[in-house]
Amino acid sequence: MAASTSSRELFTEGVRAVLHTWPVLQIAVDNGFGGTYAQQKADWMVDVVQQYFHDNADLQQWEIEDFIAQLMDQEFDTVVDDGSLPQVSVSLLQVFSQWQQGALQQLKHTISILTQKTQKAKVTSAVTQSDDDSDDETQAMDCESSSPSVSRTDPPPPPPPPTKDEEDGWTVVRKKK
Repeated sequence: MAASTSSRELFTEGVRAVLHTWPVLQIAVDNGFGGTYAQQKADWMVDVVQQYFHDNADLQQWEIEDFIAQLMDQEFDTVVDDGSLPQVSVSLLQVFSQWQQGALQQLKHTISILTQKTQKAKVTSAVTQSDDDSDDETQAMDCESSSPSVSRTDPPPPPPPPTKDEEDGWTVVRKKK
């Protein structure tokens, strides 16, 4: 019983590795497409997908694509049209096939390859985001570039005097001349 439980956990790790390395899901989570709980939804999605495999026999690639597309639409308000759904579905089918055949060493190898890709991606993005000096330089450059343009433009014209309609509490919006 313990062996089957640990192998099922290994399958769950495989699903997690596939989904968490999927750029569409990463973008949705990083940009909060799923709302405040986007990361929790991504973790929940791993459990739902692995359960979907256990509940349905002989899944076809298109069925997995439809299921994941539906989850992304419902949970992250995202329509996936970048062509990555077939790749993700094939990867999930591969992980499931390895698990189902008992090729646990091969499954562990697949998971390690996927997680190494994720770690490299996170390291490069963390370096660019945590560089505080570049933010200061960017702000300084923005100020310098906007200063000349401000001095070249004329100040906006003063607002027109109040009309009878404005005195009554109405604001009249007129077209600029």
